[in-house]
Amino acid sequence: MLISDTPAWKALSEHAQQIRGTHLRELLQDEARCAGLRWEVDGVLLDGSRQNATRQTVDLLVDLARDAGLTRKIKAMANGEKINGTENRAVLHMALRAPRRKSILVDGHDVVPDVHAVLERIKAFSKAVRGGQWKGATGKKLTQIVSIGIGGSYLGPEFVFEAMRTDPGCAKAAKRRTLRFLANVDPIDVTRALADLDPERTLVIVVSKTFTTAETMLNARTVRKWISDALGTEAVAKHMIAVSTNLEAVREFGIDPANAFGFWDWVGGRYSVCSAVGVLPLALHFGYKPVQEFLNGAHAMDRHFLAAPPERNIPALLGLFGVWQSSFLGRPSRALLPYCQSLLKLAPHIQQVDMESNGKRVTADGQVLPFEAGEVDFGEPGTNGQHSFYQLIHQGRVVPCDFIGFRRSQTPVALPGEPVDNHDELMSNFFAQPDALAYGKSEAELQKEGVAPALVPHKVFAGNRPSNVLLLDQLTPYSTGQLLALYEHRTAVQGFVWGVNSFDQWGVELGKVLAKAVRGQLQKSRSANAAVSGFNPATTFLLRSYLGQA
Repeated sequence: MLISDTPAWKALSEHAQQIRGTHLRELLQDEARCAGLRWEVDGVLLDGSRQNATRQTVDLLVDLARDAGLTRKIKAMANGEKINGTENRAVLHMALRAPRRKSILVDGHDVVPDVHAVLERIKAFSKAVRGGQWKGATGKKLTQIVSIGIGGSYLGPEFVFEAMRTDPGCAKAAKRRTLRFLANVDPIDVTRALADLDPERTLVIVVSKTFTTAETMLNARTVRKWISDALGTEAVAKHMIAVSTNLEAVREFGIDPANAFGFWDWVGGRYSVCSAVGVLPLALHFGYKPVQEFLNGAHAMDRHFLAAPPERNIPALLGLFGVWQSSFLGRPSRALLPYCQSLLKLAPHIQQVDMESNGKRVTADGQVLPFEAGEVDFGEPGTNGQHSFYQLIHQGRVVPCDFIGFRRSQTPVALPGEPVDNHDELMSNFFAQPDALAYGKSEAELQKEGVAPALVPHKVFAGNRPSNVLLLDQLTPYSTGQLLALYEHRTAVQGFVWGVNSFDQWGVELGKVLAKAVRGQLQKSRSANAAVSGFNPATTFLLRSYLGQA
């Protein structure tokens, strides 16, 4: 049965009609309601009082979760069942941060010891590189890291890197070290990634499970030439390592397979941050200890997700509110608004986690959905976003928002004579914006203020625009792990409720297949001046124009 055929879905559809007639200005006056829409676990406070929702809404959403078999599906994922049916794979990113004492079986094999074996290798290798026992080909310490990957091999690790690098302890540990990420096959990205780096001090990580990803491998060959031109071909073995499962391809590339760190097919790319994909570059840059703290934070959120019932489960509640806004109130977009500059890469990472996971048209068993699944995610740190797209979310389209803030800054600044310190100035905006979206400003209020009649329509804010508020103590490696796991689980919850497979990504493949044909044409045209043929008229014209044949 489709979830939209269940009694709980129908009850929520009816309830949505009632909620549409109730403004957040009214709902926020109810102190008991506001208190009933707050939840806290392990220092993470979720305030859902600015949702277009009441306790009845939450109860109905929990009924929907029950009809969708949410708790059963979460347990199936955690237990290593092959819930990714189209690829016949388990989904075990939680195993990547599980403690040694945990046992998780896939096809009768306990994968947790395998995870810790790789982590121990990373711990030892990063210590050797940082300590100077592992040197470059000319005997110099390797202090500059370039991690080459794309999609899930890049977005998550970069998010965590940016979140951690201004933490005081992490900044001290990474002093005089550099970590850069190279993803785009655009040669400009290569130029930017290698700018001012010294090949003698550079260690390159090539991240590709199969070692066949077109963009990643072309970038890897480009950087290999950069190293070889400067230091000789033999230097590649000392200056390039891999995260891959294809050891033969690693060897053929010129990297010693002993310097390849593996991961597993039960780890999807966008969920792979806690594998060698993210842990290796982060440990090389910051040392292993803060990376372990990051893994501990993610595991703590995993424990809460697995143990708490939906009505007290913060990732589940975030996911259910997302379903409520998109499927029942017709709001398919979501803005991620961290009031912390260190989270500048949160939105790009969660875009992939969420949109690649739940941007589906059929259920997990292949039935066409009678409703649209998935959300359009975007975001920017505050207060930058306020001077960018907040105009739209205040007076244009209704976009549910997640505001993320911290009680303390990683790098506090207080200037003499200023009424508040810099972080309080930031957080003044953090607390004001959700209320501005919720309350708005009425025509009567503007008239009372004496606003010129001609300007009144332009200054009316309808309000009634929903948001979640997440408040934590401080951004640390531990809380970064919590946030990562929180949003990974939110995505899974929505997929489980909608009934889609959140763990495959066939939509990524079609463009890759078509690109092969274009690549072949470009090669023939460049090498033998072959005429463009075999494409539709529009593409034929564009290719001829690009090649100068038009």
